[in-house]
Amino acid sequence: MLNKIRPALGRVLTPVGQTVARTGVSPNAITVIGTVGVAAGALVLFPRGEFFWGTMVITAFVLFDMLDGAVARVTGKISKFGAFLDSTMDRVADAAIFAGLMIGLYRDGQEPLAGVALYCLVAGVVVSYAKARAEGLGYTCNVGIAERAERLIVALVAAGFDGLGVPFILAVALWALAVLSTVTVGQRFATVYVQAKDAPAVDGAEKENGAAKTPEPRP
Repeated sequence: MLNKIRPALGRVLTPVGQTVARTGVSPNAITVIGTVGVAAGALVLFPRGEFFWGTMVITAFVLFDMLDGAVARVTGKISKFGAFLDSTMDRVADAAIFAGLMIGLYRDGQEPLAGVALYCLVAGVVVSYAKARAEGLGYTCNVGIAERAERLIVALVAAGFDGLGVPFILAVALWALAVLSTVTVGQRFATVYVQAKDAPAVDGAEKENGAAKTPEPRP
C-alpha cells in the first residue's frame, strides 16, 4: 500500500542521495551498513527489553538504508546484484527485528506474545517469498494489505510506545500484524492462482527438475 508513495519519496531522497554520493560511499555499502545497524539495534537492545531505544536505533538505520536507491540513481550504479543484495538484506533486517522482539518478550515472561512475534517473523518471510516466487514464474503479485513497509511501521511504532510505557499497544500490534500478514499471504495465493488458471500450464518446478535431469555430455 505504501509503495504508491515511493515515487514522491524518491524525489525527496534524491538531493540527500547526491550529498551522500559525494562522500564516495557505494549503494551496496549503504545497504550493508543499514542492515548491520538494524540487526544490531534489534538483537542487542530488544532482547534486553529496551524497546524504545532499540526502535530509535533501528529507525535511524532504516532511514539510512533508504538512501541506497537514491545514491544508485544519481551515480548510475544501478545493478541487478544491488537489487538482489537489497532484497536479501531486507529479509535479514526483518528477521532481526521480530527475533529481537520475540527474545525480549520471552525474557519478560510473555511467552504467548513471543510466539505471536515468531509467527509474524515467519509470515513476513512467506509474504516476501510468495511475491518473489510468483514474479520468478512470470506472474504479477503486487497485492497485499501488509507489505514490508506497513509491517515495519506498525511493529516499530508499537515497540517504541511500549518502551515508553504505553500498555497493550505492542500486543495489539503484533496480533494485528499476525492477522494482516496471513490475509496478505492469502491475497497473493489467490492472485497467482487466478493468473495460473488462465495461463497455459507451465510448471516451473518441472522445468527446473527436467533441466537437472538432462544428462551432461560425456567427455
